[in-house]
Amino acid sequence: MVSGHLFHCRKNSWPPEEYVGRTALQLLDLDGGSPPEQAWRRRLNSHANILKEFSVTFMEAMKMMTLGVRLWSYVREEASHGRKAPIDPFTRERCKPSASQGVPLGGMGSGSISRGFRGEFKNWHIIPGLCENSPVMENQFSIFVSRDSGNKKYSSVLAPGHHEGLKKCSDSGISSWDWNLSGQHSTYHALFPRAWTIYDGEPDPDLKISCRQISPFIPHDYKDSSLPASVFVYTLVNTGRDRAKVSLLMTWANSIGGFSHHSGGHFNEPFIGDDGVSGVLLHHKTAKDNPPVTFSIAACETQNVSVTVLPVFGLSGENHVSAKEMWDTMSKDGHFSRENFDAGCSMPSSSGETLCAAVSASTWVEPHGRCTVAFALAWSSPKVKFQKGCTYNRRYTEFYGTSERSSSINLVHDALTKYRLWEEEIEKWQDPILKDEKLPEWYKFTLFNELYFLVAGGTVWTDGQPPAFSETSPAYQHKHSKKGTKSESVKDNHVKPAAEQVNDGDDLPNGEERSVSMSQEPIPYLLSKDGPENVGKFLYLEGVEYIMWNTYDVHFYASFALLDLFPKIELSIQRDFADAVLYEDRRRVKFLADGTSGIRKVKGAVPHDLGTHDPWHEMNAYNIHDTSKWKDLNPKFVLQVYRDFAATGDMTFGRDVWPAVCAAMDYMDQFDRDCDGLIENDGFPDQTYDAWTVHGISAYCGGLWLAALQAAATMAHRLGDRPYAEKYKLKFMKAKAVYEAKLWNGSYFNYDSGTSSNSRSIQADQLAGQWYAASSGLPPIFDEHKIRSALQKIFEFNVMKVKGGRMGAVNGMTPKGKVDETCMQSREIWTGVTYGVAANMLLHGMEHQGFITAEGIFLAGWSEDGYGYWFQTPEGWTTDGHYRSLVYMRPLAIWAMQWALSPPKAILEAPKVNLMDRIHISPQAVRAVGEIGVRKIAPDNRCIPSSTFQCEC
Repeated sequence: MVSGHLFHCRKNSWPPEEYVGRTALQLLDLDGGSPPEQAWRRRLNSHANILKEFSVTFMEAMKMMTLGVRLWSYVREEASHGRKAPIDPFTRERCKPSASQGVPLGGMGSGSISRGFRGEFKNWHIIPGLCENSPVMENQFSIFVSRDSGNKKYSSVLAPGHHEGLKKCSDSGISSWDWNLSGQHSTYHALFPRAWTIYDGEPDPDLKISCRQISPFIPHDYKDSSLPASVFVYTLVNTGRDRAKVSLLMTWANSIGGFSHHSGGHFNEPFIGDDGVSGVLLHHKTAKDNPPVTFSIAACETQNVSVTVLPVFGLSGENHVSAKEMWDTMSKDGHFSRENFDAGCSMPSSSGETLCAAVSASTWVEPHGRCTVAFALAWSSPKVKFQKGCTYNRRYTEFYGTSERSSSINLVHDALTKYRLWEEEIEKWQDPILKDEKLPEWYKFTLFNELYFLVAGGTVWTDGQPPAFSETSPAYQHKHSKKGTKSESVKDNHVKPAAEQVNDGDDLPNGEERSVSMSQEPIPYLLSKDGPENVGKFLYLEGVEYIMWNTYDVHFYASFALLDLFPKIELSIQRDFADAVLYEDRRRVKFLADGTSGIRKVKGAVPHDLGTHDPWHEMNAYNIHDTSKWKDLNPKFVLQVYRDFAATGDMTFGRDVWPAVCAAMDYMDQFDRDCDGLIENDGFPDQTYDAWTVHGISAYCGGLWLAALQAAATMAHRLGDRPYAEKYKLKFMKAKAVYEAKLWNGSYFNYDSGTSSNSRSIQADQLAGQWYAASSGLPPIFDEHKIRSALQKIFEFNVMKVKGGRMGAVNGMTPKGKVDETCMQSREIWTGVTYGVAANMLLHGMEHQGFITAEGIFLAGWSEDGYGYWFQTPEGWTTDGHYRSLVYMRPLAIWAMQWALSPPKAILEAPKVNLMDRIHISPQAVRAVGEIGVRKIAPDNRCIPSSTFQCEC
């Protein structure tokens, strides 16, 4: 907990009056029209610079050349099957990433659309795993103003006109519109899930305008938070002497990004709904047999607001009213014909033709008066289909059904009639943090804005029911074939060692790989409900460039956000992985790092991810290394399970996942080659830092293992499993002595126990295990002075020696104060790891160091002087600001800082006793542990590792 003011920290408060005049803020302060004091801000005329992408050094390229060739071959092979490889560094996006992002639209798991701070609708993520970055410039809000005096008229698109794709004004497309907004007096304010755009006298000097964007991201609300809808509420204040007629216009293209609007077969349809909600439906036929999408744009008609529509307009004017003709009608009349509501469905579009629609809302604003106009956008694609054939219903279909048309109408209706309730709940959630004067200003809005990823990170939220299989899916084909071997499952805690499994089938003649098909039925956890309540199944991508669902080594950092805000989703994810631990998929894959092959999913090993093109059924899409040999995944599973168990107090959850915890722990025995209780790494990058080699005992994996032993022992004690409690406590006591003797050097823990040039490097993430222990209410793994000493070393070297702490924590630093150049990852600053290190500092009373450390991510990524990574925070950047992997999962770890500041009630109010002390160990066993410390870890010659890494001593 933070005690007292953090007066040492630079607050970086951004007073709104520095961006918007105080008078305008006071006038707009009605019904939420004025932005909060704590918000991220940009002027609309800010330059959106192109971002600088990461590149490897010559030596790194030489080391990775063989991997690169194999990866290139794999990418081509996947492309030949019409699929995108999970990792593809060779294909570049048509639209180069720029510093132009803003708050995304909609709730979680139903597809997402982002909106840049200058007003562009972009980053279309409607189809799972596919993201179209380019903005659809037809999608705009515009304004038309005329005064009673008749000599003043204003019209403009409410976005600056300096965009690519806008051509000469003489054409009949959107370039003919009035792009009169300079953006000099217009500002954007972001506090996820809301955003405000303030037009302070633009385009009409006597009109103050606020557009408030609201999406239903509401913690602990598992219904509305799944809805694909957003509301745009315009507050209009007339400061002039004449009455003003104001017409607001929303235009929308029948498109899901890219060139999808050219594919043909799309049509539009006007509608009049209940409670004055009316608009246009845009029915979109997707390519490659993907489920269709229906958009709905609508406004709410009231006593003061009149709504009209133009169901169809085009860009060329050949088959429909042109964009220019539509604009001229609005400039002249300020509305469309009421008869357009009777137009019915349009003819389907032909190939290459773009269909657009428009909704107008008109009102009179009296002198010194004000008015509110509300628009809504919804998109309904009830079914989500993955590329290998499985189709699921999205979460919101439980409440709105599976009809694209009716659900789209009902979604915009509910959005326009419920958005005030949404805002009340959002403010109730955010206000305690925003009003906490002890917290730095930058932290408050960065904390909320980093949550953008739970909407824009390619999330999929299903209703939890089993999928429908297409005839082309592997599951369907196997189910209807007479041949095939059922994949093995495990119901006990005996786990075959990884090395033995990896070698299965390698001796087949002529290099032929054994083909072993998947189970005849979906694995049971697809059919089961998550405890007493089914909240559905949830997926989110590692990143938009790393297309793997629920990547577990990264979820380790990001999961604090879900556990704090949507704990039932977090428990659902953990149940998925618990069941996955106990299953095996013996289909073979090739590992690209060394060219060997092995089975896809090893029994007892925690999968790296839940798959890409067939999640839940075909796990471990990652194929660079054999992750069944990774040393961090199983300990991370045990630590997350215990943290969630301790935080929620859910005994049913604890009992349900306990067999998987035991299996995951027992699986790791094979990596303790000398029977000292501590696991060893294998001289390759066998953990989340998958380009950074580790030799022998490592600070990172060894620390995670120690914490997992303690968590497993404590969980066993709480569940009444005494034998396992004693077993894990004894291992912990042995392993801790080994770990400290091998790695502690007096001020921090060495990177590893090897003899390489970087073995004494200072790793920023060396205390990841201790971070989780403290976050879960477990006793410290090490003496407090050692923990604080290591954290202080990290702060002084990894943080402050890199541009004075203005970049975050570099992953590796030499004892001489130079960045560790061993590999690309050792020299990178990982955003999520920095947040995790900062959280660890907060947990150990180092508030000043913790906030300074995290502030580096804000300064480099989010501030006006930074590199432009807002709402697309990358995995990491180099010390010169070049990014790698935009829109990445791990930065959600900033919520670990909030977890440290405000632990959940279950952990705060837990009995202040060390449960480890209650686990009885025999005197003989305690004496044996003591002798390990006296011998200084002398090698045990009786323990010679076999080819299967088994040790029976």
